[in-house]
Amino acid sequence: MTACALTRLTLTDFRSYATAELGLDGRPVWLAGPNGAGKTNLLEAVSFLIPGRGLRGSGLAEVGRRLSGEAAGRAWAVSVTVRTEQGETRLGTGVEQAGAARRLVRVEGEPAPPGRLAEHVRQVWLTPAQDRLFLEGAAERRRFFDRLAFAAEPIHAAHVQAYEKALRERTRLLTDGPADAAWLDALEARMAEAGALMAEARARTLTALTAEIATRGERPFPLARLALTGEWERLALEGAAFADLELRLARALAAGRDRDAAAGRALSGPHRGDLSVIHDEKDRPAAECSTGEQKALILNLVLAQAARLARAAGPSPILLLDEVAAHLDARRRAALFDEIEALELQAFLTGTDEMLFDGLKGRAQGFAVDGSGLAPLG
Repeated sequence: MTACALTRLTLTDFRSYATAELGLDGRPVWLAGPNGAGKTNLLEAVSFLIPGRGLRGSGLAEVGRRLSGEAAGRAWAVSVTVRTEQGETRLGTGVEQAGAARRLVRVEGEPAPPGRLAEHVRQVWLTPAQDRLFLEGAAERRRFFDRLAFAAEPIHAAHVQAYEKALRERTRLLTDGPADAAWLDALEARMAEAGALMAEARARTLTALTAEIATRGERPFPLARLALTGEWERLALEGAAFADLELRLARALAAGRDRDAAAGRALSGPHRGDLSVIHDEKDRPAAECSTGEQKALILNLVLAQAARLARAAGPSPILLLDEVAAHLDARRRAALFDEIEALELQAFLTGTDEMLFDGLKGRAQGFAVDGSGLAPLG
């Protein structure tokens, strides 16, 4: 592991902030303020320091500051200084004009592809939108699990994007025509390659998380039994070779063209799988547990992933925990703070009540957030 922390964060025309700057010392950070004050906006800005659409899944035009009467968000920028044992690195991202479809990235002031960000920053996050993770459809759980895989293997995101792009093009061909066989062969070959890589990455993540969770019995969070229900992930977990996975998936896609055309969607592939989570002690599906237990189960998954990444090669992860503390009792809240400190991770936590973070005072940085800006707290 390479210890990684942000030491300066600057926002320009991002969401509710015309400008904002935080000087950080590498310790955890808590942000307290009323709803709508801009706490989550700060976390979202940090989340744009890795490839992708940020913790809200927003488009580039959505995050630019927009005043009343303005049709589109303004050009925006997020820049940070990242400190590791090797020194400091300046990173920046944003768009140069309103409505831009592509965001720019700079590393030490020089243009760079978005993938370069993953060399310097890794993140794991938990947001209120994930409170219903076990009650929503499988797509949300796949996205959640893919983000965990991406934190360990940044290339996984590129494989998911390549697969989904080819999947959309194949569906259009099958439903709108012309269903050209050669074109479909090419798209299915792309899907088979990317899909096999996705299945392998998910299988590795599941195996590593299961092993990590098994070591967490002394913590006051419920342990989870995890499983991936997709056919392709199951084959990867059983040890199928990559070439075999790729070939099987290509054959399944080719054989299912008529069926998929009638259904208007592909009925086979890694986009169909699901994540199964069982409360281990109660031997009960997470969806049947209380809201508090579900939140604790998800948090334990996030902490398990952060803990294993903290020991792995590459930069240590940054934790983004939006409105998590309010959903925990005092014992679990104290355990969360202790674990963040023990792992020596920088975490950003938000809450409406400053008293939620009493257990962090003296070992973290606190800021009050309101409509007028940011102010350091004790």
